Amino acid sequence: MEKQKLTTKQLFLVASLIFGMFFGAGNLIFPVQLGQLAGHNWLPAVLGFLLTGALLPFLAMLAVSLTDSKSVYDIAKPVAPWFGTVMLVAIHFTIGPLFGTPRTAATAFAMGVAPLVPEGYQQLAMLLFSAAFFGLAYFLTVKQSNLMKWVGKYLNPIFLVLLGLILVLALVLPMGDLTQHATSAYQQHAAFQGVLDGYNTMDGLALLALAVSVVYAVRALGFTGSNVSKVLAKSGLVAILMESLIYVATVLLGVTSLGTMKAAANGGTAFSEIITHYTGNVGVLATGVIVTLAVFTTAMGLFVSFAQDLHRVFPKVSYLWWLRLIAFGSFVTANAGLTNIIAWSAPVLMLLYPYALALTLLGVTNKWVKQDGTMYRFVVAAVTVPAFLDALAASPLASQAWAANVVKGYTTNLPLAAEGFGWVLPALAGLVLALLWKFFKKEELGK
Repeated sequence: MEKQKLTTKQLFLVASLIFGMFFGAGNLIFPVQLGQLAGHNWLPAVLGFLLTGALLPFLAMLAVSLTDSKSVYDIAKPVAPWFGTVMLVAIHFTIGPLFGTPRTAATAFAMGVAPLVPEGYQQLAMLLFSAAFFGLAYFLTVKQSNLMKWVGKYLNPIFLVLLGLILVLALVLPMGDLTQHATSAYQQHAAFQGVLDGYNTMDGLALLALAVSVVYAVRALGFTGSNVSKVLAKSGLVAILMESLIYVATVLLGVTSLGTMKAAANGGTAFSEIITHYTGNVGVLATGVIVTLAVFTTAMGLFVSFAQDLHRVFPKVSYLWWLRLIAFGSFVTANAGLTNIIAWSAPVLMLLYPYALALTLLGVTNKWVKQDGTMYRFVVAAVTVPAFLDALAASPLASQAWAANVVKGYTTNLPLAAEGFGWVLPALAGLVLALLWKFFKKEELGK
């Protein structure tokens, strides 16, 4: 069978799908907040942010391509089949019904609908809005083939046009210059803080999970075998470059906004105020449209990948039933409130990210690692203790005396732990131990 050549139209269609699925409201509001907080130190901060907010998701996409994985299960399976199942369930429920998808509707409501609703009717309005939001997402994802059509061709381009108009207005009519005050967290270690801010987007986890939907879409275009990996890599790079440009533009938007207004309590409020500044009375409506489109495409991607991956690991439960679970679960959790969702997601993210990053890096270096079980097991075992300690540090338990002492000992004695990277040196140590183990095993067999 003749190999199909990737056309420019197909390249940008798949890139648009990738971008549309993981670029949600968080990707829009966190850079704006970073800009307001980093002030004149915006450059090192945005470079750090791009490492975890843009480069890491691209590496996750490459890891899926280079290991020929079809889901998170395949990526984690070299450790052990049970570990692959645990990682798949943990990541999908985290970026799915427990935190990720509820945050999409809650953010859209908070920024676009809540300002228009009287105080006494907020809860009822959220109930109705989230029911409509997740009901429509369910309807559009019942047929898996609909994803490319709705996200790639329609919703994502509309979102980009609306966002582009706001960014052009900000470029032509800036609210201030780039010499604004930097808050304390960004005065000494702006790059490190930017790296940690990039975690909030959840994209490192999302790309490991969403890649399966992109694989299906690429195959639907007629690509097979190694061509699927090549299309994923090329399209992923285009999507990440597109995202990076928007990140830089929105960070600059946040910095210059300080020339006219004070730093807002969060990026959502800041973004809403900036849009209102440029568009007057239609600002709230414009915010609602832009943010809802951004998060809706993400929700659709999360719905499909959740149902596809879990159906693959638990085939007795149909794709449709998994889809119903994420739709109903997301609806229930979303009505707990955006503040609660974000607060409880922090320790879970800090627990999962070291595992996700280790698996991503092992996947990217697959040419040498070759999905070797020994290397995977040593590295994953090495990051386990730092992962749980990072989760403890970010949890409500950290305020208790015993937990505070444990966290203090961890951040004081392990290099990079205070900066949120306590897993790095243990992971490298695990890799070295794995290589030594394999070397001595080989020597022993050679005798």
